[in-house]
Amino acid sequence: MTVLQYGDDMIVIDAGLMFPEDEMLGIDFVIPDFTYLLENRDKLRAIIITHGHEDHTGALPFLIRELDGTVPVYGTPLTLGLLRNKLSEHRISTPFHTVKPRDTVRLGEFTVEFVRVTHSIVDGVGLGISTPYGLVVHTGDFKIDPTPVDGELLDFHKFSEYGDRGTLLLMSDSTNAEKGGFTYSEKEVRRVFEDIFSSAPGRLIIATFASNIHRIQQVIDVAVKYGRKVALCGRSIVSNAQIALDLGYLRLPEKTWLNLEEIHTRPDREVTIITTGSQGEPMSVLSRIATGEHKTIKIGPGDTVVLSAKVIPGNERSIGKIINHLFHRGANVIYEKVSEVHVSGHASKEELKLMLNLVRPTYFMPVHGEYRHLVYHSKLAEKLNIPKENIFIMQDGDILEINGEGARKNGKVHSGRIFIDGKGDIEDVVLRDRWRLAHDGIVLVILSMEKPSGRITSGPDIVSRGFIFEEASPEVIAEAKKVVADTITGLDAELLQDLTLMKARIRNTLKKHIYKTMNRRPMIVPIIFEI
Repeated sequence: MTVLQYGDDMIVIDAGLMFPEDEMLGIDFVIPDFTYLLENRDKLRAIIITHGHEDHTGALPFLIRELDGTVPVYGTPLTLGLLRNKLSEHRISTPFHTVKPRDTVRLGEFTVEFVRVTHSIVDGVGLGISTPYGLVVHTGDFKIDPTPVDGELLDFHKFSEYGDRGTLLLMSDSTNAEKGGFTYSEKEVRRVFEDIFSSAPGRLIIATFASNIHRIQQVIDVAVKYGRKVALCGRSIVSNAQIALDLGYLRLPEKTWLNLEEIHTRPDREVTIITTGSQGEPMSVLSRIATGEHKTIKIGPGDTVVLSAKVIPGNERSIGKIINHLFHRGANVIYEKVSEVHVSGHASKEELKLMLNLVRPTYFMPVHGEYRHLVYHSKLAEKLNIPKENIFIMQDGDILEINGEGARKNGKVHSGRIFIDGKGDIEDVVLRDRWRLAHDGIVLVILSMEKPSGRITSGPDIVSRGFIFEEASPEVIAEAKKVVADTITGLDAELLQDLTLMKARIRNTLKKHIYKTMNRRPMIVPIIFEI
């Protein structure tokens, strides 16, 4: 989230979330602290969204709720289509204004022009923002793709025009600033897909990000070429694909679509399934497929599974487990380390240099990515003769002040992180745990089991604090023990070897049982000793 302010006018660029780090136990995701915006809400003219990825849109429902749904949101058709769906889930609304590249809108003292960029999601834009002190250019997330799937090239002419006109400040995507050379075109993935589709003997299951409409389109195109039908599996990917279809961003030839229930009526070599779960999330579709828990899709010899997504740092272990489970069940698994089944959506060093040379800013502020990426991007700018004193590496809350006398860091505003659990925010992990303990208590599930056989040798024992008084409610404890024992008995031998998934299953099953019988949600902590 970036805020631009001049006098009594303020605009916001993007409102994203980040996913929790390891120490953020129990947190679903993290959003920015909006305090500064709320203190200046009378100055806020608009929120501008550059594209539809969660790290640029995920905080918007929470911000809209705080602003009482009164601030207009500007974005391209697909971006707003995804946002409408997101806001409807939260049962809130706000004025939406659809724009297209080269459109211009006046927002107080700011005049904002939308500029086509290429990225890993359709309909991304950068921004050219005219201010009383000069032109500010914000690239959004971008890469320079010479052969985009939809044929919509990055608008070189407009960025070059900004350079000729004179750019005061450039804010440019730094996510891939460590990576040399150029980022491969999205169409390079098609060549790899064609090799896979031409040799796969049975069903193909492709896991990718639900927002990657270009990737979904390429799977559909190659499936049609090789006489396959396509089924979608996973709530988010079905929803996003439907929105893209309705808006004309996704093309699906007639008679290609296959309902998930119909996959068993077709020969395996005619079936392609597109799904989510490429990051190894424990309860995702792909995870349930890999462990044999999906009610419709059962993996077997002859199936080919493709993980067409970059491994997000921190997810390596989870993804490794999924891959192992799939291989155990006889599938052939293709992923980033063994095949070029994914390309990045972010510009590498040579593209970042090209953008700097096109725009030729007086001042430069790298954005997006982690701190080291900002540093690498700054070094690139120095090599292109932007003076070091004109480059600003900013952190959350920092103010960059630009006026007629120059640019400088000038203090901080209130900033920070808000931890979200479900659809509500909490102050921090400790407060969340205290709230859960105070309202619903904690339930410990303790048992010992033989690792090879999965046989329970001791327990399960249920220890409750702040949930029920155990001696007064023996029937509740007995039912909970039976639910846990039945859950473990129902697991297959492969799943019994994976403690993480086993604990997730126990936690999930017992949580549903307790909520159904008592309408309460205690914290459930399975503790399993292997002997």
